[in-house]
Amino acid sequence: MTESAELVIVGCGPAGATAARAAARSGIETVVLEKDAIVGAKRVCAAGLRPGFCAEFDLPRSIVHCDTPRLALFDAEDQEHELRFGPGHTSTREELDGTMGRLAAEDGADIRTQSLFRAVERDGGRTIVEYADLREGVRKSISARNVFLAQGATAVLDAGSPFAFRDWRDGLMTTLQYRVYLDRPAVAIAYQTLEMHYYVGSDGRQVVAWMFPKKDHLAIGLGVLGKMEGSKLRHELDLFTERVRARLYPDANVKSVKVEGHLLYMGAPRPTVGAEAMMLGGTAAGLVDATNGEGIYEAAISGRMAAESVMAHRNDPLRAARYYGRTLQRRFARRLQHRLKLMNFLERRPSRFKMLFELLSSTPGLPWILHSENSQRTLSQRWYLYTQLARFALRAARG
Repeated sequence: MTESAELVIVGCGPAGATAARAAARSGIETVVLEKDAIVGAKRVCAAGLRPGFCAEFDLPRSIVHCDTPRLALFDAEDQEHELRFGPGHTSTREELDGTMGRLAAEDGADIRTQSLFRAVERDGGRTIVEYADLREGVRKSISARNVFLAQGATAVLDAGSPFAFRDWRDGLMTTLQYRVYLDRPAVAIAYQTLEMHYYVGSDGRQVVAWMFPKKDHLAIGLGVLGKMEGSKLRHELDLFTERVRARLYPDANVKSVKVEGHLLYMGAPRPTVGAEAMMLGGTAAGLVDATNGEGIYEAAISGRMAAESVMAHRNDPLRAARYYGRTLQRRFARRLQHRLKLMNFLERRPSRFKMLFELLSSTPGLPWILHSENSQRTLSQRWYLYTQLARFALRAARG
């Protein structure tokens, strides 16, 4: 027999867990399907959280490893440009997702691990979600009024889906990350800094790399658009890690290294994210900033919006999905599309990264305005932002 639920969520990352917690708190019967045995496992992510994240989503400060008031941007010449924006925070996806999932369960959501999503289809006024129960080794289905798909960059949405997007594969990144455990602390500045590096790799492709500090390790990783052979990707990461070691832990010994690899997304947001009583959120919706890979905040907001849409239109799941799609697009689509255009503009001439970083580091108020959402900016801040970016574009085009 097919069981039923008011809301079925696929994926228990920041988007899915936030939606589950908010919906369950409001009395909505919520089922979450999570493919992994442990929520938060197998997530390749530097897990940097923007200032105020824990307070905004009612999360305990215990998940925070380091408060990082400093952002260091490294250009193609490996020159460092400092920005002060904090305090940001670092965590791990095991702790972040695990905590968010636990809180959702405590508020009444049914979190089912080892439940691998397989298919979804409309059947009259309901939506049928099929999944494989990996514990029992059987295929099951749930009849849902509303469905929220939040399974990350590996979301497979075929040509028949209302969310199909032909440019999706163009935004997929091959990534590799080391968790480096040391026998003594790295230099002090390492634990105050989020590092982002932009340079051309050994095969001529643009590389985006990072170093984020944690309480017991350093997360050092990189990504390249498209596919890259495993040995070549590891060689690229080894070269980058050696550069980090020379600056941050030259005298420390490496006790152990944990290797993580996965696909991430840094392309355009999907044009359709709400249709046919289904909603798409987080990375699966393409809600990732192409300039820095940030997507946790956008994912959590999309989860909150999904729950609010279901609550606002509880008797009309088709309307709930349409409302969600319009609201989410207004909130994020334009900004994320602009960030993708900016990244493409910079990559065409890597020297432009240095020009932009020099501008950001020399105008302390600009990074905050650039990072904030349009609704948070005053008219004068918008004018200042557009003026500065126009000056940069003119200089970069000439250079």
